[in-house]
Amino acid sequence: MSTENLPQSPGRPPRKPRVAVVFGGRSSEHGISVVTAGAVLRAIDRTKYDVLPIGIAQDGRWMLTADEPDRMAIVDRRQPSVEQLAETTDGGVLLPVDPANREVVYSEPGSVPKALGEVDVVFPVLHGPYGEDGTLQGLLELSGVPYVGSGVLASAVGQDKDYMKRVFTSFGLKVGPYLVIRPREWEQDQEGARRRIAEFAAEHGWPLFIKPARAGSSFGITKVDSFEGLDEAIEEARRHDPKIIVEALLRGREIECGVLEFEDGPRASAPAEIPPVQSHDFYDFEAKYIDSASGIVPAPLTEEQTAEVRRLAVAAFDAASCEGLVRADFFLTEDGEFVINEINTMPGFTPISMYPRMWQESGVSYPELVDLLVQAALRRPTGLR
Repeated sequence: MSTENLPQSPGRPPRKPRVAVVFGGRSSEHGISVVTAGAVLRAIDRTKYDVLPIGIAQDGRWMLTADEPDRMAIVDRRQPSVEQLAETTDGGVLLPVDPANREVVYSEPGSVPKALGEVDVVFPVLHGPYGEDGTLQGLLELSGVPYVGSGVLASAVGQDKDYMKRVFTSFGLKVGPYLVIRPREWEQDQEGARRRIAEFAAEHGWPLFIKPARAGSSFGITKVDSFEGLDEAIEEARRHDPKIIVEALLRGREIECGVLEFEDGPRASAPAEIPPVQSHDFYDFEAKYIDSASGIVPAPLTEEQTAEVRRLAVAAFDAASCEGLVRADFFLTEDGEFVINEINTMPGFTPISMYPRMWQESGVSYPELVDLLVQAALRRPTGLR
């Protein structure tokens, strides 16, 4: 969509597309979403786009927030929040539900609703449930508003590690051994669930990784080396999601690859390697965001390995019907085979995050990356496609 296709007022110069950057949210990744939004707000070309920051508080309220990227950072190991940035906590932002009307409204109790103007595209930088999982995408489809990133189905599949692995397997992509414990099973038959885990451990060995099935940023993940601590690990995972997934340890190198949608289709970036983090058992939240563990870009792979992981990353993107962007995470096993671990349909997106760094290595700067994603969203229709 170009500016000449946008609604114009007679006698006025063509207006710029208006981008609503939506961030925060109800998931445990609220703070990381705020950090990501700060980076996007800092990078987006204000000569090309009008920008409207909208924060979703941890209780689900939509708020007008300050357009102040410098306040959206981790300080002294403390994550920022939408509540800290809200211009007021009394009112709320309302999206249109009529596809013929894209005007956003701000409403306060006892006051006449205030029109904030039309929104041409939403850049949702939400991570985790209630944002990255297809819920927001469904709302935007109902509203007829274009948005950055994958649609409802791909977002839901990309959030749920259980169904993600099922989709990948059906398309011939290799995944590691895993076991799913559903909410009813744990709530009604814990002994039976423990027996299933014991059988899984007997077949695949310890350690095991106990994870929430639908969370990100390594929240709620515990590495367990024996039955001691298993129940505690399960309860920690269930704090984030009542459905959990148990994964066997895959011995090998952790390799990541970014996928970006261009006009002629998706392309893969230079891959990166996540080296072992000596101060952490695995690449957990603290290692990713607090202690600044850095990946190696580009990954030290052979030309054949680089070509293969890039091919597999695009195959994963297509298998889940993704759009816009994806970070695909793999293990390169000791026998030289790539096994896909997961995809992220809205990966960590600060300038030091792996996805932007991989594209920087591939010749796409952070501001260019933001622009390409907005342009892809403006080209794409809402609805069935």
